[in-house]
Amino acid sequence: MATTEHPPPSRLRTWMLQGLSDMGRSGGHTGPHAEPKPPHKGQRWYRVMCLTGVDYFSTLGYQPGIAALAAGLLSPIATIVLVIVTLAGALPVYRRVAEESPHGEGSIAMLERLLSFWQGKLFVLTLLGFAATDFLITITLSAADASTHLVENPHLTSTLHDKQMIITLALVALLGAVFLKGFLEAIGVAVALVVVYLGLNAVVVAVGLWHVFTEGHVVTDWSSALTAEHGNVFAMIGVSLLVFPKLALGLSGFETGVAVMPHVQGDPEDTEENPKGRIRDTKKLLTAAALIMSVFLIATSFITTWLIPEKEFEDGGQANGRALAYLAHEYLGNAFGTVYDISTIAILWFAGASAMAGLLNLMPRYLPRYGMAPHWARAVRPMVIVFTLVAFLVTWIFDADVDAQGGAYATGVLVLMSSAAIAVTIAARRARQRGWTIGFATVSAVLLYVTGANVVERPDGVKIGACFIAGIILVSLLSRLARAFELRVTSVTLDDMAERFVRDMASRKIRFIANEPDQRDKAEYRDKIEQIRNDNDMPEQEDFVFLEVTLTDPSEFEADLTVRGEVLHNRYRVLTLESSSIPNALAALLLHVRDTTRCTPHIYFEWTEGNPFANFLRFFLFGQGEVAPVTREVLREAEPDRARRPRVHTG
Repeated sequence: MATTEHPPPSRLRTWMLQGLSDMGRSGGHTGPHAEPKPPHKGQRWYRVMCLTGVDYFSTLGYQPGIAALAAGLLSPIATIVLVIVTLAGALPVYRRVAEESPHGEGSIAMLERLLSFWQGKLFVLTLLGFAATDFLITITLSAADASTHLVENPHLTSTLHDKQMIITLALVALLGAVFLKGFLEAIGVAVALVVVYLGLNAVVVAVGLWHVFTEGHVVTDWSSALTAEHGNVFAMIGVSLLVFPKLALGLSGFETGVAVMPHVQGDPEDTEENPKGRIRDTKKLLTAAALIMSVFLIATSFITTWLIPEKEFEDGGQANGRALAYLAHEYLGNAFGTVYDISTIAILWFAGASAMAGLLNLMPRYLPRYGMAPHWARAVRPMVIVFTLVAFLVTWIFDADVDAQGGAYATGVLVLMSSAAIAVTIAARRARQRGWTIGFATVSAVLLYVTGANVVERPDGVKIGACFIAGIILVSLLSRLARAFELRVTSVTLDDMAERFVRDMASRKIRFIANEPDQRDKAEYRDKIEQIRNDNDMPEQEDFVFLEVTLTDPSEFEADLTVRGEVLHNRYRVLTLESSSIPNALAALLLHVRDTTRCTPHIYFEWTEGNPFANFLRFFLFGQGEVAPVTREVLREAEPDRARRPRVHTG
């Protein structure tokens, strides 16, 4: 297409819009995390597990405390219920997701394939809103918990008392600053953080269990209190099921686990179309991560419930948001506790970095393809600023409180997991796998119940999610409206017959007639030519080629254009095109013909009947309407030089 000289941009603008991301140098987005470098080489699955583990395993920093607040003495039993749902529900679902989307697209892409037109786009935008909730709350919640570990450290508590909000905002700002400079995810760093963090947690668990065994009365006291409070085991299980939605944070990490699939090495014979080794090793990754997390969740829920006084879990208590750190300081001394705090702060901060990486790669996967993102949204730095400011706002709204953000985080996690369960249920049904269909449908029902209960119990999550959804949809539609007259065709290809028509016309004057195909009989084309000649007072010797566009999905934004030529009724030459937008297809073809023939093409329309505003809405939503003026406007924006612009005639 035509190129036009523009004044050089300022240095600040050049820096802000430089590239897409350090994380996606090899091109193409592969999910909430970018492709490894070099592309497709990958690393062993257990190393990649640590990449998802910085998000998944870091929840140990606050999950035991949240479970204790939600379930009290029932925390261990409620955690066992959580582990059962994890291993029997979430794990099989995401193992199937790994099969269905082996390039890291995740469940959103699976559901996107099931719907077309605008309802599909709006559905994806809704899921993106909940995904944004998940990732942004991961950033703010992780930063808040990291600041809690810092403030409550015995060496610093007197100095940093009442400074949690400032510290949290500083951590979020530091995260944004790192991404503004350029951030390349390092699996090696993730491996080191996860190994150290899990090792320290293993020490805390072992010491905690030792103290439990040496103080036998702890277990009997807990058992007696539990029986006195709930009566029998069935009542305990029932209450555990009721409080289960509050523990849903322990399910986080599976969506990220699928997203990092492109990092997994797989087998040498793997192909992009059939990466069997990558799928197999990703299943190992998901299973290993779930088993490790399950063991730690159960063990930590028991020792924190047995060894920490209940009042310490409450707001202002020393174990609030840092139950395991409390045990580390209490039983292993402040030196070890400080090392544990540093490790926890590091992995929580890196979990925020992982979430920021997810946001920066998730949004560009969909929004630009839908035409629902401004041009600057393709660059990482402006998006970092936007996400950082939103994270500031969320931190301020929740007062940097870990417990208060749990509902919003759980809502985002549960909506994505529910969508994944529904997606694999549909996939199993289409594959006629009756047993898997019933199993996945059961998991879907459980997750939908948990999601609904979480929304009812803690509506903050759905409110925040609704704000993100409304913001994404509003900005997306405004962006699509602002880009309505943008040339959307990425390439134009003509078949041999179409090339012959263009070459033949280039020797004379290139004249096209835009025709909406109806019966396509001889009378239709004869009458159309007669009308165009009368409307434009043209001599009979002028010849024309008809252009006919068949609409595809008008909600799509960018696409290639293929042009086919045919001769109808042994007389009328017709070029047929398929596109999501009639004016864009016509404008793209005109510019292509101009560039290949170095001649100025002319195109002839008849005015569209009806209200101009209603016709514009038809164009915006359905790709047709005010075809003549919109084609001219698309050409004007694509080619500012009037002398080189194809001519549009309307009668």
